[in-house]
Parts: sequence; structure tokens; C-alpha cells
Amino acid sequence: MPKIYYKSEEEIELIRHSSQLLAKTLGEIAQVIGPGVKTIELDTLARTYIRDNGGEPAFLNYSGFPYSLCISLNDQVVHGFPSTYEIKEGDIVSIDCGVILNKFVGDSAYTFAIGEINPDTRKLLDVTKECLNLGVEKAVAGMRIGDVGYAVQEHAEKNGFGVVKELVGHGVGFKLHEKPEVPNYGKRGSGAKLEEGMVIAIEPMINAGKAGVKFWKDGWTVSTVDGKPSAHYEHTVAVRKGKADVLSTFQYVEEVLEQKR
Repeated sequence: MPKIYYKSEEEIELIRHSSQLLAKTLGEIAQVIGPGVKTIELDTLARTYIRDNGGEPAFLNYSGFPYSLCISLNDQVVHGFPSTYEIKEGDIVSIDCGVILNKFVGDSAYTFAIGEINPDTRKLLDVTKECLNLGVEKAVAGMRIGDVGYAVQEHAEKNGFGVVKELVGHGVGFKLHEKPEVPNYGKRGSGAKLEEGMVIAIEPMINAGKAGVKFWKDGWTVSTVDGKPSAHYEHTVAVRKGKADVLSTFQYVEEVLEQKR
């Protein structure tokens, strides 16, 4: 069985620091994202902000990925390329970001609604964020990976949405991707046992329609098989006794979005 890397309290705090810089980076993006903004401009902003604050973008050149952010639009699920595309009213834009700070990695994602979006898409975003919170609630010592996946899957499917199976969450901290894998589906009581010292990225990827996805010829971008929207939210989480310790936060994003309303 592949090795799971356990973290000390000091190491968890360093992962928290990188996750907080990441959260502030998403907050910076929230301030400028909107109609007319090119997605490549968001990539440049993130890379500059991360480096200005002593970090390094974890995605840049990871396995050859050429950007600092994964920016996935509408029916794109994950791993979209920043480009000269100008964001439009009614779009949804998933921003996935990783930060290395003091050699430790944080990973988080947020799906932004641009202006007024249709009610069905709004429900997709709300339910996907709820799925993340339900998965996080299960990230406590003594539970199992399957308990996290079941919580996500049950809530998504109850609301009529498709759960992506081909892409999963993962351990994180020393590296961007570590064991164990953390699927967004599963059976209660199955899979690896969650123990203190484990740090995992929980990241529901939920489709408005079918669960199926297609992989683009660019080798990275993944989109829904039926062209319907997909949402993606992610937190870096330390497993604890009694209650999960969420190391990343959406606080900075949500404060900006509240001011914009």
C-alpha cells in the first residue's frame, strides 16, 4: 500500500500558513474577477501576489502545467488553461490554486458566479459547496475515506447532480499530491482509516447533468460529457479527533463578494 505521510503539529501549522496565503490570493482574485477580464490576467495576478508574499505557485510547471492557476469555465470541470478569453456575465469560473510556502503546500478551489447566473446553476454551486462542508465534517480520526466520499455523493445525487468519478481529492502538504486518494463517492466504513496527522484536500467536482467527463487534447482540461456546467470547491483539511481542522478558508473571497453585492 502506498505510503501516507503523517504531519507533526509544527508541519500542520506550516501547511496552514501556505493555505492562508492561498486563501488571500483567491481574495485578491475576487476583487478583480468580472465581465471583460481575461482569465490570463487572473493568472498573472495570482503568480505576482504569491511571489510578493514569499511563496511560489504550486501548479506552475507541475508535471509540465504551464500556468499558476487552473481556470475552468462553465462546462469545464478542472485543469482549464488561463487564456485571452474574456469573462462574461452569466459565466461560472472555477479557480483552483496551490501555494508552496516554506516548502509546504496548500491547495484550494472556489467557483465564482459572474453577475446573474441562472437558478439551476446557482443551485449547483450551492449544493457543491454544501457537499464540501459535509465531506469536511467526516474528516475526523476514526472515520474512513469512504465516509467522506459517501457524504459528498449522497448529497449531490439527492439533488439530481452527477459526481465526477475520474478525478479525486488527495493527501497534501509535503507535496501537491500525496496518498491517500480522496474520492467524492464511496461506501460508508470503507477505505483507508483517517488518523491524526493526515492532511487531505477534499474537493467535490459536481456536474449539473451526467457524471461523465471528457479529456481534452491539450492533456489537461476536463469538461462535462454533456456540455452542462460543473462546479468545484476545495479545502485543505487536517484530520483531528472530534472535528476536522480546515487549514484553508473562503473568508477572504466571501468578504469581497459581500462588499460587491
